[in-house]
Amino acid sequence: MTNRSRQPGPSPDRWLISYADFITLMFGFFVILYSVAQLDRAKPKDVSESVKRAFHGVETAVQAKPVTLGALAETLDANTDRHRTLAPSYADLKRQLQQEIAEGKMQVSMDSRGIVISLHEKSFFPSGGDAIYPSAFASMAKVAAVVRDVPNPVLLEGHTDSVPIHNQRFRSNWDLSAARSIAVLEYFESGYGIPPQRFAIAGYADNLPVAGNDSDEGRSKNRRVDIVIVGH
Repeated sequence: MTNRSRQPGPSPDRWLISYADFITLMFGFFVILYSVAQLDRAKPKDVSESVKRAFHGVETAVQAKPVTLGALAETLDANTDRHRTLAPSYADLKRQLQQEIAEGKMQVSMDSRGIVISLHEKSFFPSGGDAIYPSAFASMAKVAAVVRDVPNPVLLEGHTDSVPIHNQRFRSNWDLSAARSIAVLEYFESGYGIPPQRFAIAGYADNLPVAGNDSDEGRSKNRRVDIVIVGH
């Protein structure tokens, strides 16, 4: 009998090589997907912080930093210095506007920004209008005299209640709140020669209420123009 040698042929286990390559590719694919998912997860937070910076005009860290006692003391000192600088003007306004404050026409307070003089709509503007009542000129003159005598910048902020408005002059509460701020600016500029460069105008509509809009009393408090004498 002739002894024939077996010819080498394809190994039946060669499929394992292709399978191993496939598994390696799949592993790499899922690693890449996981990395992209981790990056995408951070994007909404970055967008949120960007929006906050845009609206508040200040830079905020992506991660909150702990407040140290030193930083808190510096903030308190800054506010104390600001209040001390504006204290004479604040006392003068409280004295000059004593009657208006008692009658509920105006409110004078001090916050972290500086002196805030709130002009209530019912005493200064007609409903849905931006023309200052002539009867309010005497009260406005007292405020103008103080504003004129200090070098500080001034913010004029218009506010409304939440009741929608749409008339021939104003399409919305945004328009009305901004127009009232401009009316106060024009009064200070034309009547007392205060440079317009010292002012900044804002119209907030009903977005910064000081009371609830579910009652007549609350809505009345929200309809106002705030004159903010900013502390340095």
